[in-house]
This record gives sequence, C-alpha cells and structure tokens, in this order.
Amino acid sequence: MLAEVSNFSKFHFSRIFSAIIHKTPMTYVTERRLEHAVTYLAATNKTMLDISSLCGFTSVSSFNSSFKKRYKTTPSAMRRSMQEHSNIPFISGNNQEELSLSKNYDLNSKNNNNFLRRVWEMNIEVKELPGYQVAFARHIGSYLETYKAWEAIGKWAQENVIPREQYFIGISLDDPSVTDEQFCRYDACITLPEGFSAESGSGIEFKTLSGGQYALYKFYDTIDKLAIAYQSIYGGWLPNSDFEPDDRHALEFCMNDPYADPEGKAKVDLYIPIKRTLP
Repeated sequence: MLAEVSNFSKFHFSRIFSAIIHKTPMTYVTERRLEHAVTYLAATNKTMLDISSLCGFTSVSSFNSSFKKRYKTTPSAMRRSMQEHSNIPFISGNNQEELSLSKNYDLNSKNNNNFLRRVWEMNIEVKELPGYQVAFARHIGSYLETYKAWEAIGKWAQENVIPREQYFIGISLDDPSVTDEQFCRYDACITLPEGFSAESGSGIEFKTLSGGQYALYKFYDTIDKLAIAYQSIYGGWLPNSDFEPDDRHALEFCMNDPYADPEGKAKVDLYIPIKRTLP
C-alpha cells in the first residue's frame, strides 16, 4: 500500500526507503509501534491485549516477541520497572485519547552543507538511454552466485555468434534487505543486434529494456561495494538533486571482467532510472 501511494513498485519503494532511513519499512514501522507501546506502559494501566491492539500488533504473542527482541525485556517487566522508578501518574485505561510520540527526523538533509552535493555532481551524469532488446538468463538465489547466470548467457551468446560489441547488462530485481536471499532474482542480459531473431530455450528468454532518462555513476571497485553505491545514490544524491527515482529497473552495464582485472575490481556503468521532480 505504501509503495502504491508513492507510485513505486514494492522493490523501488523498499530500496529508496532503506537508503534514506537506513532500515527497512517493516523494521521502521515495528520500532515506531514499540515506542508507542512503551508510552502506554508508562502512562496508562491498559492491558497488554489493549496495548498490542492499539499499536497494530496482530496478537499479544507477536507483541511480546517483538518487544523482547528490541528491549531485551518483556512489556510486563518494563512496566514494573517504570512504576518503581517513576512518579508519572497513570491515565485510566478507559481514557480514549491516544498517546503519541513526537520525534523530529531530518530525513532529507537538504540543509546540510553542499559539499556532498558538489561531489556527486562531479561523479553523476544524467543521460538518455535508448530501449534495448536483450536475451537473458535468470538466477534465483544469492546475488553472490550470479556468475551462474552469466555463464549461461555467455555460452548461449557464443553458440548464437552474438557480436562482442554488444552490451552485457545485469539487473537486480529484488532488494536482499527485504526479500529472502534464496528468492532474490537477477537477470544477466546481453543486448541483441538489430533484426536478430531466436527462439527461447535452455533457460534463455527475451525482453525489452525501457529507455529514458537515467543517472549514470561509473563504478570501479570490488563488486561487494556495489550495494553501497546504490545506497549512496538513492539516499545521498537523489534527495538533493532535481530528480526523483522512476519505476524502472536500474541497469548495471558490465564494462570489464573482474577476474581479468589486475586489482580484481569490477567496472560497472550503473544507470539509475530517474525523472525530473515536478515543481
């Protein structure tokens, strides 16, 4: 529902939210619910069932489990401790006024110094990409094992005599901070020459990648740091730019073979889909 009102896919909403807030949407919501629960425990005599319901938990057991995981104690034990060490008067459980916590979060940091923005402006280029017809092999599982999909698409390209000047493009379809690692999807793609025609088979499929406006960041480092680049662009550059993320997939143009690189680094032209922010 949050992704829908934000006009993003679930994947993009989760990625953008996590990059800015530094936690997943579900983690954030659970923490806010628990903060409200602590206030109820301290200032009312409401039952645990009432508090769990008011704070959005489906059951007392799930409330107790989440509470203990975050605060290393049970709700009842925390209430007893607060009663023993506090002079805060209790509010009747029949009082229908809801309690709320006020907390100011500087989420967009637009008032911060312009140094970071100047750095990003030197490293990010806004470009228009055409659409691409691609063949791809899909990997489902850990992103650390995407080489399996690249081996499959590489073998297919050799068998079908695909020219070497075509682009190799990786697409991460799921956010590993939200989707279980074993269910993460990744497409290893190769662009196809104009007029190319082939039938799918042996795990190879075909699709069109949408063109449009993208933010280009030229990444050159060990592949494990690519996730940091994503987070920096979505959480650092975008909120301070004149653009907002568009609901297309980011494209990872693979510009070298990391295993043949002298330093073992990957050279990736990372294209983040964007659209200009409406005034």
